[in-house]
Amino acid sequence: MTEIREYDIEAMNQEKKPGKKRLRKSLMVFGCIIVGIVILALIGNGIKNTMFGQEKDIAANGPYIATLYVEGSIMSGQSDTFGLPVGYQHNWTLNKIDEMIADTNNQGLILFVDSPGGGVYESDELYLKLKEYKDKTGRPVYSAMGSMAASGGYYISAAADKIFANRNTWTGSIGVTIGTLYDISGLLDRYGIKTETITAGRNKAMGSSVEPMTEEQKAIFQSLVDDAYDQFTGIVAEERNLSLPDVKALADGRIYTAKQALDLGLVDDIGTFKDAVDDMRASYDLSGEVIDVVYQDNSFWRSFLGGVQIPDLKNGDVSALMEVIEKDQHFPISYECELLK
Repeated sequence: MTEIREYDIEAMNQEKKPGKKRLRKSLMVFGCIIVGIVILALIGNGIKNTMFGQEKDIAANGPYIATLYVEGSIMSGQSDTFGLPVGYQHNWTLNKIDEMIADTNNQGLILFVDSPGGGVYESDELYLKLKEYKDKTGRPVYSAMGSMAASGGYYISAAADKIFANRNTWTGSIGVTIGTLYDISGLLDRYGIKTETITAGRNKAMGSSVEPMTEEQKAIFQSLVDDAYDQFTGIVAEERNLSLPDVKALADGRIYTAKQALDLGLVDDIGTFKDAVDDMRASYDLSGEVIDVVYQDNSFWRSFLGGVQIPDLKNGDVSALMEVIEKDQHFPISYECELLK
């Protein structure tokens, strides 16, 4: 006897093509992604600003005098363990000066300096940007020194029309350093560590901490420092209306008190920040408000990670020594006071 069965052709077709369900699901997921991208595009700036922060515009309601803060070491790309910006932000500072150059409401600029100095490149770039501000706008620039304005901190102050030093300021330190170069070859021998450096050119690896420095290499490094020193002393002589021999006589790297700096002609007056503001207003007949221009990281990541402390896992004499070496060789060549940094 023959058995007759009835089949649901549509159901069979569905069973034969299970990929259709997966295709529909994929299309739905893809559609959700597209919608999400559109939404993010619309509110993206808000999310970006929340997560990574944003630069605040200079909040002035009319004519204003800007106070630009240069605090800490004058160097580029300073960040913490998590890569978040900390301390003086070089490119941001240059950009803010450009903004003020173009801002007709800006009446003048007071540089508040509390710095041991910094890199030769960054110090000179900021000095030149301040000169550009003065040349393009004709507006006054003052320097108001905090607890220290040494080396590169004095270098940038030299661009000012007038320099006020707090009575407790340490300034000067006019000189150049290439840092401390270490020779740890003896230490490596003690631990049986051997190194090989492959170079083309006998001075390519000069400054290496694993090989003694030659007299020729010392002379090369000295020439770099001497050129930067000549640039520094030349700027001081020009900006402070001093003779170059007089500047070189006082520019032996030493730190000066505010009173000593005043007697030498390195600063114009001893006074507070308020004194500098009052003097600028009176000298240039300015009535605008004083606006602080200071870098602030208001991002989510700063608030979330700002208080996190990373434990120091280094221990032992060798680790401590290598940490000192890394710190001292951070600036290849700098206008920075070793004592104050």
